[in-house]
Amino acid sequence: MAKKILALVLAVLMTAVVFASCSGTNENQTTQAKPTGETAPATETKPAEGPNAVTLKNVKIGFIFLHDEQSTYDKNFIDAAKATQTALGLTDAQVLIKTGVPEGNECYEAAADLVDQGCNIVFADSFGHEDYMIKAAKEFPNVQFCHATGTKAHTENLSNFHNAFASIYEGRFLAGVAAGLKLNEMIEAGTIKAEEAKIGYVGAFPYAEVISGFTSFFLGARSICPSATMEVDFTNSWFDVDAEREMANKLMDRKCVLISQHADSMGAPGACELRGVPDVSYNGSTAATCPNTYIVSSKINWQPYFELIIKSVVEGKAIPADWSGTIATGSVQLTELGAKAPAGTQAKIDEIKAKLTSGSLKVFDTATFKVNGETLTTYKADVDTDPSYTPDTEAIADGYFHESEYRSAPYFDLTIDGITRLDKQ
Repeated sequence: MAKKILALVLAVLMTAVVFASCSGTNENQTTQAKPTGETAPATETKPAEGPNAVTLKNVKIGFIFLHDEQSTYDKNFIDAAKATQTALGLTDAQVLIKTGVPEGNECYEAAADLVDQGCNIVFADSFGHEDYMIKAAKEFPNVQFCHATGTKAHTENLSNFHNAFASIYEGRFLAGVAAGLKLNEMIEAGTIKAEEAKIGYVGAFPYAEVISGFTSFFLGARSICPSATMEVDFTNSWFDVDAEREMANKLMDRKCVLISQHADSMGAPGACELRGVPDVSYNGSTAATCPNTYIVSSKINWQPYFELIIKSVVEGKAIPADWSGTIATGSVQLTELGAKAPAGTQAKIDEIKAKLTSGSLKVFDTATFKVNGETLTTYKADVDTDPSYTPDTEAIADGYFHESEYRSAPYFDLTIDGITRLDKQ
């Protein structure tokens, strides 16, 4: 009889344990953030406890980069990863970096390898990595996958896949202000006439990210130098030293008197230095290598985001599905001015920066540009990406185009008056 009672008690206990295991939630599970394009508040959960708890002493983050430090774009991410490691006191064993990872299945394989090495977080930096990061996220639900420049996190609804970007269009606008001041200096000195204030822009691909960037740069320049115009062409590569050099030379041959870029090598700045044409670079200062032509550079500082995602995992908080850094978060920055920047440039940048930060100035204020001679009052943007890139979201309200507010990655893809796209000719 005693044996029967003991067996009954054990059976009841086993049933309770099994039921609790099946109906319980993972303490490390994150909650999907709202797709607002802003930093959504993290959902608090109880951090893991015990010998398997994730802490700053044992967290591991893996980085997947398209190129290496020869690419100004990737170097910017690598520098931020190293700065984050120092700031959080992480060891080399906790920060794993893979460079030269193509935008193909190699990205998935790199992500899977980082998971095998114990990474709690995997980050990738290039647009074409996204589908392979999503593939990895579905296979490894207990690992957080974060991706820069992507567009799909807010519609994929995976609790462990996230996109991030920053309002770099504000940084490019400020760099454009510096360019406009340089053009005015050249006009006042008699080097060029007002109608000759033509900018050349070396673009990588005709994607919204690049279009948004060169448009904001042009709007910044024209806010200072109203006669400015711009010609843009594309190399169809993120990193190609020869192609970028040739493109810059082509634009200078077309009488462009100042060059800027959204491409990742030193090809364009180097060409400008050889020909003595002012240059506004991207992702880092070129003052040391181009002292006679460098004006300024804008860049995204990824350290705030890297610290956010690491601390979120350690503290058991949700990572926003779609995070966009700003000037206020320290994510959008300008480098130091070059020796050839006009007098008063820093003061003017500081003045405009304060207006951008307060919201009193909007980069894509529709009163400041036209498309085919018309002021825009409505425009449907492709925010929720589908295979046909169907426009789905009204982007203009309150007199301005709401860039990076409905998702973090840019979706401004208009060609405004004053800009000539050579790829369309």
